[in-house]
Amino acid sequence: MAKLQSSFKNMLLSLTLIALVAAAALAGVYMLTEDPISNASAKKQKEAKEKVLPKVEGMTFADAEKVYIVKKSDTVSTIILHKAYVGEEWIGTAVEASTEGNQNMPFGGTFRLMVGFNNVGDVVRYVVLEQAETPGLGALMSTWFCNPDKPKSNILGKNPATTNFSVSKDGGDVDAITASTITSRAFLEVVVKAYNGIAQQPMPIEATSGATQVEAPAAEVAEGACPYGNDPATCSGCSEKHCQKKGGQQ
Repeated sequence: MAKLQSSFKNMLLSLTLIALVAAAALAGVYMLTEDPISNASAKKQKEAKEKVLPKVEGMTFADAEKVYIVKKSDTVSTIILHKAYVGEEWIGTAVEASTEGNQNMPFGGTFRLMVGFNNVGDVVRYVVLEQAETPGLGALMSTWFCNPDKPKSNILGKNPATTNFSVSKDGGDVDAITASTITSRAFLEVVVKAYNGIAQQPMPIEATSGATQVEAPAAEVAEGACPYGNDPATCSGCSEKHCQKKGGQQ
């Protein structure tokens, strides 16, 4: 068999054949791994949304609802709501949100959270679905904001309507991760963004065309009681700043 001469035409033909073989191999690998990756992602999401809400017998999740949050800067964020029910009673929502569209961005790029809220908007639990922050610093978000031994950084049981979910350095009520203020800002912004999707009123989001604007059912309030659950002995007739913002009774 005659040896092919080294020429531009022969080199181009060889490179084309190599590229076609490589592309076919990559396509084959993708087809083999597409379903396992998709199934693993769905399993991780299912486990996360069940983990961030209380374990209640008979709890089921409605179909996921996608909400678009538009800020004044025209940045758009997408959150996904997983509403949980026992029978027809809504008991809480697991919200999937990320740093997409954040004003405060982390060092490691986009990260995603699953945050659970009960039916009055208190944070139940959260799970970090994806993050690439620095180990020992920003990566501590997985445990820093849910440590009962650190009440000033622990957000569990707190409600963004009555607690300032920003870092203490910025005048907020939450202590930042040591040496990771930027990541902490980004984390808390994502939690507030998740809350905004299920907040009762006024609706703190502007839904873009075709998006779903979600209102949580209003909790029953006894006559004369604070609509935000404050102790009547210290509420001072709902004159607190958050009540004024939310249109509470005066």
